[in-house]
Amino acid sequence: MINTVYRLVSPKLFEEIYDEAEDLENNVVVRPTYLSICQADQRYYNGSRDPETLAEKLPMALIHEGIGEVVSDNTGTFRVGELVVIIPNTPMEKDEVISENYLESSKFRASGFDGFMQDYIISNPERLVKLPNNINKEVASFTELISVSVHSITRFSKISHNRKDKIGIWGDGNLGYITSLLLKIFFPESKIIIFGKNEEKLNIFTFADETFKINEVPQDLRVDHAFECVGGRGSQLAVDQIIDLINPEGTISLLGVSEYSVPINTRMILEKGLFLFGTSRSGRKDFIKTIGLFEKYPKILKYLENIVNDVVEINSLNDINLAFEKDFNSDFGKTVLVWKK
Repeated sequence: MINTVYRLVSPKLFEEIYDEAEDLENNVVVRPTYLSICQADQRYYNGSRDPETLAEKLPMALIHEGIGEVVSDNTGTFRVGELVVIIPNTPMEKDEVISENYLESSKFRASGFDGFMQDYIISNPERLVKLPNNINKEVASFTELISVSVHSITRFSKISHNRKDKIGIWGDGNLGYITSLLLKIFFPESKIIIFGKNEEKLNIFTFADETFKINEVPQDLRVDHAFECVGGRGSQLAVDQIIDLINPEGTISLLGVSEYSVPINTRMILEKGLFLFGTSRSGRKDFIKTIGLFEKYPKILKYLENIVNDVVEINSLNDINLAFEKDFNSDFGKTVLVWKK
């Protein structure tokens, strides 16, 4: 079976590569249908990663957020035509202590090997999870990102103390929106407070109890726990403000990815006895839990429709470039690719 793979060979330049698909007997063939662009994809596309990383990773097919339809399955796990979400994390081993997304031996699509920009995805059935037939496919395309928030909140639930009167979320972007929405579902009795820079973005957080611009926070405001969803150069300011406003023995979840080293005020972390933990990627159990939330709380999908910003039909390589340029110039929301290649 010949498969066409659409690889980024250098910043902003894609090429079609024809590849012989192997081991179809033990895998499932999935036709991608809806894909979503992530900030990590943008860093490769625009060449904003360091030259050594680009030289090591490229050429490579981008995109690790996506869903598709089963074309064939010789394993007997799925029926032809079923809609599935594709798990990009691919563990090479099992560990009794370390989750699959933190094992150094695990591989991740669009970061070391080809992502979903292909005519067909050849996947182990364990890396696929069936989706409800009536799900909003545009929202389902970024299930992976949602599962990262679910993973972080699940870990937070295990290690944080019971006082959760006020939970603060720093970041008014996509990750902040998703994480705060899910926190409202997981902890309905807690007051969910959003801290951001952009008034228009903050107005979209209609489910939140309160929103504040980071330079207009009341002097006496305190939170019991916090989630940092800023990333980039803004991480330091966010973490500094969190440490200032969080109550003693609070838990801080770090989700924002930064290419830079971020100084942290360890003196106040020690003085307040704070817990800090990082979250990266997710695993199969997080995807299953996420889809379960979709089914149990349909209103999640309705809220998530608000962050579908652009929907671009992909019929050519030029369409791919157009989608990435639109996404880059967007301040908020997800860019979804309707994959017609």
